[in-house]
Amino acid sequence: MIKENYHVIGVMSGTSLDGVDLAAIEFQIKNQKWSYKITKSETVSYSPEWVIKLKEAVNYPEPELIQLNENYTDLLGEIIKSFIEKNEISTLDAVCSHGHTILHQPHNGFTLQIGNLPKIAKIIGTKVVCDFRVQDVQLGGQGAPLVPIGDRILFSEFDFCLNLGGFSNVSFEEKGSRVAFDISPVNTVLNFYANKLGLEYDDKGTIARSGKLNLDLFKELNALDYYKKPFPKSLGFEFVKEVVLPLIEKHSIANADKMHTFIEHIAWQTHLALAEKHGKILITGGGAYNEFLIKRMHFHLPKIEIIIPDDKTLEFKEALLFGLLGVLKLRNEINVLRSVTGAKTDHSSGVIYENSL
Repeated sequence: MIKENYHVIGVMSGTSLDGVDLAAIEFQIKNQKWSYKITKSETVSYSPEWVIKLKEAVNYPEPELIQLNENYTDLLGEIIKSFIEKNEISTLDAVCSHGHTILHQPHNGFTLQIGNLPKIAKIIGTKVVCDFRVQDVQLGGQGAPLVPIGDRILFSEFDFCLNLGGFSNVSFEEKGSRVAFDISPVNTVLNFYANKLGLEYDDKGTIARSGKLNLDLFKELNALDYYKKPFPKSLGFEFVKEVVLPLIEKHSIANADKMHTFIEHIAWQTHLALAEKHGKILITGGGAYNEFLIKRMHFHLPKIEIIIPDDKTLEFKEALLFGLLGVLKLRNEINVLRSVTGAKTDHSSGVIYENSL
């Protein structure tokens, strides 16, 4: 589908379980340069029951996972359909959906994003492009991060693009190739401790700011094997559940101290990850609202100019970029870079489901 203008909906559900991000986007390509406009956007929160299911699904046996996938595809399809109807959106080229990651084990040749079953196109009533990660893992890649090609195409004026979601991931150009990798957990850990205090999240990092740095915990976190690995590399919730939280829980300190120490850990690992520590960095994702985290980023990256964009770009950048990945798939153009994921080759990933109504 080669043309100049595309109208799509990008859909993303992240590991921080904030909800489903939806963005209606108009893309245009002129003289080989892409531009975009987000026309409508919304985050649809999960019900408490769905939050519990998605948190616990990492432990589900296969039959339960299969049923969860069926049920979640129904839920996601209805969420997208309602968004389209409410905003009176028409003439769509496609819905481009990431789904929700339950298992991510590229070292075992496996990744699972639920919500990508063929019936989703029938539920929504339009063409769907989805399931972007599986092919990359089959080609020997990490299946993540996938958004760096979008960073290169749409945000090339920045030296670094950093997303602070359930995990942090960064992308940048190095020796003519786009490089990207997951740096560390972020909201998967911070929200866990906010939940323990009866809150959905730590607003502006206020609780973490009130805590104290525990040097022993800080050193133990920084000594984890993942941080010694070269990129390409990526993280899944399994890492948080099996490694990070048990390590933190060994320390009998206040939750505020755990959160304070973990924010220092995030900022320090970001400092270590950026080989060229000068230039401009675009920060997006829910963690960009954590003022204490951003303050510690400033401290550890004094030569880097931190740019936090408008709210729409900040909150919906991943939905935007999965919209772009879907458009590139429709054009049968490369949308995943081997320099980022470690796959055997650059490729055009994802599956296309035609509306069967």
